[in-house]
Amino acid sequence: MISKTSITNKTAVVIGAGFAGIATALRLRALGYQVTLLERLNSLGGRAQVFERGGYRHDAGPTVITAPFLFDELFELFDEKLDDYLEFVPLDPFYRFHFSDGSQFDYRASVEDTLTEIRRFSPEDANGYLKLLGKSKKVYDVGFKKLVHRPFIRIWDMVKQVPALLILKCYKTVSQMVNSHLKHPLIRQAFSIHPLLVGGNPFKTTAIYTLIHYLERRWGVFFCMGGTGKLVEELGALMERHGINIVLNADVEEIITANKIATGVRFGDNEIMDAEVVVFGGDPETCYQHLLPNTKPRLPGIKKHYSMGLYVLYFGTKKLYPDVAHHSIWMGPRFKELLSEIFDAKQMSEDFSLYLHRPTATDKSFAPDGCESFYVLCPVPNLQGGVDWSLEAEVLRDRIIEALEGTILPELSSVIEEVFWMTPEDFAKDYRSMHGAGFSIEPRLTQSAWFRFHNRDKAISNLYFVGAGTHPGAGLPGVVSSAKVVEELLTGVEVGSGG
Repeated sequence: MISKTSITNKTAVVIGAGFAGIATALRLRALGYQVTLLERLNSLGGRAQVFERGGYRHDAGPTVITAPFLFDELFELFDEKLDDYLEFVPLDPFYRFHFSDGSQFDYRASVEDTLTEIRRFSPEDANGYLKLLGKSKKVYDVGFKKLVHRPFIRIWDMVKQVPALLILKCYKTVSQMVNSHLKHPLIRQAFSIHPLLVGGNPFKTTAIYTLIHYLERRWGVFFCMGGTGKLVEELGALMERHGINIVLNADVEEIITANKIATGVRFGDNEIMDAEVVVFGGDPETCYQHLLPNTKPRLPGIKKHYSMGLYVLYFGTKKLYPDVAHHSIWMGPRFKELLSEIFDAKQMSEDFSLYLHRPTATDKSFAPDGCESFYVLCPVPNLQGGVDWSLEAEVLRDRIIEALEGTILPELSSVIEEVFWMTPEDFAKDYRSMHGAGFSIEPRLTQSAWFRFHNRDKAISNLYFVGAGTHPGAGLPGVVSSAKVVEELLTGVEVGSGG
């Protein structure tokens, strides 16, 4: 075990200032390390950038806050309170679903309100939902409380969890688990979409990810006033108050090693920074290919399956849409077939499903008076599919605008302004994401826990990994929890889940 006093003044370098890197830098600093956080972009946040266009503000990356206690903990490390700096507002509904037949379903903040919504579609599914919620809680009690924040470095770490995983039937997929409790096809879709929030196909993602449903039930779904960018800003201020050295525009080109030990990093104009601990907070395979070019990625298994890509459309409107929820899921006419084309065939489809973010439903500061700010996320094939985005980007823009105008955003084409977008090519270029994938590798059973990229390198004992590609996975709760895994690996002391 390493105590705080024994590691005081040891040096650590964290590469990448996304949420995983920020959380790790804060936890290392609380342990007494002298921490430097290096970020190749010109601002903190990683994928949680903020775009400002023509008076409209857009959170570029994550927009859904769940498990808020994970952020409380980062302030509590330094005897501070998050509430002194940030306001998390609970949302209701959590999500509003718009189906292709014109029907609408609100996934509500209370169980009873959700049951009322379910009964409009299928009275018998109300009882099935309660059973699904009970199953989700059991998976949460094991998967989140006991496994998410624990290291999976040795195969034994995985083997000893097999009995619990078998009892919970985590060898099944999320879709199989949901479908065993719910019968109506649209209600099945509504409660199967959670894997897509972390880069997984619900027909391939292990049922352990049904824990996300209970996570939302247990803690709620929140919006941070000022946006995710405001959360990043205050975490940056927290780091500065407690002596973390932040270096922006620092493109790390090499992790320097000697005798199977990382001794530091090289960045910028061949600047060398020595460190006794190095943490990489980006896509692990990117690290192995470009920062450790003579080292093979240490991912168990043969073939890595990467998540889908993301096409993200940003725009403002010179019209208010008060009937549109903060979070909307706009479902196309196909579900399983569409996902197969995106994940397996890796080809563009004639239809799509969308996630629509309207922050102005909660925070009017995101747009000028009388206007709305929007962000539309469309799952698409990653770059392994060979889509020509120089041609497809504008075509998809027009198709999305037409589809939304014909349904929940009437007159959109005549009131839309300040339109821009990101494609998987931008994810690869800006974030060094392998294959432009939105969430690193998929959360399949054979790519989870011990089968995912490990949080500590097998050969380089002081090189650690945090973020979406490593255990426990993508999504804000996952990447922030990966910092806890590294803390336990460094100290030998189990860090509680807090949930």
